[in-house]
Amino acid sequence: MACNMAAAKKSSDWLALYWNEIRSGKTETSDKVKRQMAELIAIKEGKNKEFHYDPILANRPIIFIEKFCKQSKGYTGQPIQLELFEKAIICSIFGFVDSKGLRMVHEIFIDMGRKNGKSTLIACIGLYCLVADGEGGPEIDCVSTKRDAARIVFNEMKNMVLQSPELKAILKPHVLDLYCESNLGTCRPLSSDSNTLDGLNPSVVIADEVHAWPNRNLYDVTKQALSAESRKQPLYITITTAGFVREGIYDELYEYAEHVLNHEVEDYHFISFIYELDSLEEWMDESKWIKANPGLGTIKSIEKLRANVQRALVEIDFRSTVLTKDFNIRNVASATWLKWEQIDNPATFDMELIRNTYAIAGCDLSAVKDLTCATLLIRRRNDDTIYLLQHYFIPRARVEELEASSSKEAPYLKWHERGLITFCEGEMIKYSDVTAWFKKMKDEYQIDIWRCGYDRAMANYWVDEMINTFRGDFMEAVPQGAKTWTMPMKEMGAELSAHNINYNNNPIFKWCLSNTAVKTQGTLDSIEPVKIQRKRRIDGMVSALNAYVIYVKYRNDYLNMVG
Repeated sequence: MACNMAAAKKSSDWLALYWNEIRSGKTETSDKVKRQMAELIAIKEGKNKEFHYDPILANRPIIFIEKFCKQSKGYTGQPIQLELFEKAIICSIFGFVDSKGLRMVHEIFIDMGRKNGKSTLIACIGLYCLVADGEGGPEIDCVSTKRDAARIVFNEMKNMVLQSPELKAILKPHVLDLYCESNLGTCRPLSSDSNTLDGLNPSVVIADEVHAWPNRNLYDVTKQALSAESRKQPLYITITTAGFVREGIYDELYEYAEHVLNHEVEDYHFISFIYELDSLEEWMDESKWIKANPGLGTIKSIEKLRANVQRALVEIDFRSTVLTKDFNIRNVASATWLKWEQIDNPATFDMELIRNTYAIAGCDLSAVKDLTCATLLIRRRNDDTIYLLQHYFIPRARVEELEASSSKEAPYLKWHERGLITFCEGEMIKYSDVTAWFKKMKDEYQIDIWRCGYDRAMANYWVDEMINTFRGDFMEAVPQGAKTWTMPMKEMGAELSAHNINYNNNPIFKWCLSNTAVKTQGTLDSIEPVKIQRKRRIDGMVSALNAYVIYVKYRNDYLNMVG
């Protein structure tokens, strides 16, 4: 089934229109969508020479959908009219290609509040890929852990076919599949309890509602199936809302999307559209609701959402559902500490700038397999900037375990190549490696440790080793808790937000900051850092905070010594 090429040439630049509406403030959206759109526009304008934007390829699916796909619910049989945000998502998938015309995007993670038309949009994309994408023998697999969930998008596709005379003429809908005789294409629903997961050769995988998937097994099987040499431009589409299952593949994909958006990982084949509230407080501001609900007022009823919010104000149990399902907030127990614009500081410094200085050290030692961080906080004479130098440590065995499981926890290998993290030999953190790094900073750059704050619970023999190595009584235990941390944490947050702390654009520290939430103790005035999720790492933040506690306590003495 051919699309009108002339119409594709004449179509609007939907990607640019959506970006202009976002930049002008006409369309409110989440911070993550803003950053993804900014990256795509940069590529469109020539940032990446490997890929270019082809408006004809971008618009062909839109023309196909609005011409041939019909509503299967509500206004049954009526043509699909795509919203601007949906057109921008489609253009993002199909518009970027290399010199051979092969797609840049191989995987997209779409995350938004419920009832914003996700299933309808993806069903339309699935039908285009089955009929008109130019793939020989396309195989569209709709997958989920449960059979009923796997059939949601598949049934939507099948019902659209039944409503469209043109599609019904070339597609044969059966109970368990759709078949296209003209290109030998098939579409079928598959679940983890299916006996047909072996031997897959999909061109497109549609993974539905991954927030409910308890582990990554189904993702790994279907993702690996896309790697067949016969598929030159595979596509993995994940659609979901936030959910209540933690530490599953949803969290891993969400965190990987953050790594890509934060430029901690370079992966042009992976893009994300994460529509969510940027802070918990925004759920009380109706003007912000569209951030998590891009179809609000057109696809999703604003009146019904208002009713849900009113009910959530009086029913605490229902509030959790509304925050998670309508506003796409994964973590409702604690608030994120700093926003991305407060965290992100591209400033760097040359090591020569901090040569021959006095430093306040901080350390967060892990138990066995976790991340460990060593920090040096440095002030210079006649310089208001606080310089933060960090190095990280993790057991090599732990990294190998993560790589073997295809975990997206963090790009440890890339960070190791950059010299930001040491892989300790064996299965445990070697505290002597931490001591050796502090000594290296002293020997190579004459950075003298004036005081060192540490968590006494994890220090063990390390304190004696540090004292024996540096010959001085400079180690000071920092009680770990809100009583000690509250004021230094608030001050450190203010300095980070003002970009007065130069952490040399260290991506691991940036990652730790983005993983940090605030736990209140008793009153809102008493706070301490906690992980947003159990598998997240905040060791770099805690290490810096231990140093900052000592800095605040002895600030006058330290600055007098600095001069």
